[in-house]
Amino acid sequence: MSSRKNDISRREFILKAASAAVVAPLLISQAKNVSPPNKLRHVCIGVGGMGWHDLNKFKSHPDVDIVAICDVDEKHLKRAAEALPNAKTYSDWRELFKNEANAFDAVNVSVPDHNHFAICFQAIQLGKHVYCQKPMCHDVAEIRVLTEAASKAGIVSQLGTQHASGLGDRTAVQWIKEGHIGKIKNVYLCSNRPGATEAYRYKGPRPSTSENPPATLNWDLWVGTAPMRPYSPAIYHPSKWRAWQDFGTGWSGDIGCHIFDAVWKGMGLTAPLSVQARVQESWQQSPERMGDTWPQSNHITWIFPGNEMTASDTVQVEWFDGEFYPPEDVRALFSLSDYPAESAMLVGTEGALLIPHTKMAVLLPQAKFEKVMPPKLEERDHYHHFADACLGRTKTESHFEQSGPMAEAIILGTVALKEPGKLLEWNHKKMKFSNLKEANKHLSRPYRKGWEVGGFKA
Repeated sequence: MSSRKNDISRREFILKAASAAVVAPLLISQAKNVSPPNKLRHVCIGVGGMGWHDLNKFKSHPDVDIVAICDVDEKHLKRAAEALPNAKTYSDWRELFKNEANAFDAVNVSVPDHNHFAICFQAIQLGKHVYCQKPMCHDVAEIRVLTEAASKAGIVSQLGTQHASGLGDRTAVQWIKEGHIGKIKNVYLCSNRPGATEAYRYKGPRPSTSENPPATLNWDLWVGTAPMRPYSPAIYHPSKWRAWQDFGTGWSGDIGCHIFDAVWKGMGLTAPLSVQARVQESWQQSPERMGDTWPQSNHITWIFPGNEMTASDTVQVEWFDGEFYPPEDVRALFSLSDYPAESAMLVGTEGALLIPHTKMAVLLPQAKFEKVMPPKLEERDHYHHFADACLGRTKTESHFEQSGPMAEAIILGTVALKEPGKLLEWNHKKMKFSNLKEANKHLSRPYRKGWEVGGFKA
């Protein structure tokens, strides 16, 4: 949609959908009014790649019964069916929801980012519990609506930030709240994973030639809500879709929720006041690539409102990846030569806290804090924790009411990447940029005809 009239109507829907009755083809069943079953009847949507990992984690829970599986790629579906011979198989999640609506309680969504909202929203409309892979949704508007819809429906939700349940992240959250490093002055997030460029950051323009998709792949279902484009091998499916703006959310969208999570929870951050991004010159100088792929390197800066945890009335949080690294003086607080490639560093008035991704947090300088012992926390499996919550035994670590606002802030960073160098002032309540109206077009997208859901229309 490009006209001003359509933009206004879409924005009005976005702001009202979560608090009003949203038109959808499926009936709402309030999950909070349903007694927990003894067994969780679960559905897996997307069973290749990360979806295969997710399937096996849910399969390992003694009280989870996977009753149906779905994937657009027959090869992935065949492998999953062999592991779950009693599960019903589908290639189209819409058919699964229609046919099995009364046969399952919960679903995990492990598909490319651009189809997260459509599947999760419809599941919530059915009153199903939802485990969704990060970064929750492709667009800011989708995240806002999905967060509100989950809260209104009273379902159990969990973002796929599995390391948030790990001892390292949970220890970091507690140490931040306990105030060991004083008031927080600055935060530095980074993901400079070796080899990531070749695996996930496509450098070329859109292919000029295409091929028929393999007979085992339903390309129309894979594209889903995104604009249709010709299939090209080894470019989109199964993994490099993250590099493309129509499908993925780039490197910061993929890994950002992992790195940000403990910081967000520990500091009690809320919606940012502004966001700004730098990218490498070679990407910015190529209009074709700027319109198709995400940059290979990102430096994103958010300004958040301060609170009782911060040293001033605002706090700056920065993200670095690719060719951008945290400043040397920040890395030197731990080690210039051995600084964790994926980590968060919080600099406070009384010290610093390093949170290496997947590892134990470290208070700095270490000599000063050598007597501070990690809290005694029980081991926790993120997937099993979700299942237990669905069964009424606990509350999830990364429920949407908490992780949704964080994911929204992260995806605001991807919006800033499309307007590099420009300071974008964010009005959270009105869900728009107050100083650069043209940037608001990046907050949502029209869905492909026939794939409209939840009021998002082409």
